[in-house]
Amino acid sequence: MLFAKHLIVVRGGGDLGTGAVARLHRAGFPVIVLELERPLTIRRTVSVSTAVTAGDCRVEDLEAVHVESIEEAIEATAAGRIPVLVSPFLPNLPEVGSVLVDARLAKRNIDTTINDAELVVGLGPGFTAGEDCHAVVETMRGPHLGRVLWTGAAADNTGIPGAIGGESASRVVRSARSGPLVWTAEIGEVVAAGDALGSIDGAPIQSRIDGVVRGLLAEGIVSPGLKIADVDPRADRSACFEISDKSLAVGGGVLEAVLAWMNSATP
Repeated sequence: MLFAKHLIVVRGGGDLGTGAVARLHRAGFPVIVLELERPLTIRRTVSVSTAVTAGDCRVEDLEAVHVESIEEAIEATAAGRIPVLVSPFLPNLPEVGSVLVDARLAKRNIDTTINDAELVVGLGPGFTAGEDCHAVVETMRGPHLGRVLWTGAAADNTGIPGAIGGESASRVVRSARSGPLVWTAEIGEVVAAGDALGSIDGAPIQSRIDGVVRGLLAEGIVSPGLKIADVDPRADRSACFEISDKSLAVGGGVLEAVLAWMNSATP
């Protein structure tokens, strides 16, 4: 493999992180994904983070597997798999020249520094190239989506989801209360406005629009305001099981940043 010596660590295996993982893995880079013990992923059918709870999962041609250590992760990359390690903190990177991609999409920089790896790439708002990372990839839908910034910051978080099929905030479902989350709907199911999707502590959760259920947070205890579901008004069921155009655009930006860095570092 041309890029086998360039290990890349991606913090966050949600749908946008998986877009980056897919682009990098398909280009030949070994990739390790770091996740939380309970991932906050909505689009679980297209996210490698699902391996944390399922043990393993497949996203298109990617085979992700839950591992218990960095050593086990290295072995998985050698076998062509995507290892997913539960690690809220950044472990010691095992190889010189490692790349770190912060794909947690927290809309702020939690703890990433520009000294965490030889190349540090941040996705979306909260990062400033040249200060807390080397490069930022734009995640906001529009003409700059996927653009690599070597100076400055990504667009500010507006708090308004990007429009899909003419719908924006109405397609996203957030928890109205705290308590145990239980679903009766499934990802890929077609629903109408007002249909029940599930419940929180017995209180019903309803879709606000017609469409197909594109994402559901894993069941468990939730807090108020947490994003828990996504309904796609385009009602294209296949989109529930494919890496999105946005994720691939952002992933393309990450791949560009890595290759540009490698080119500039080559004597």
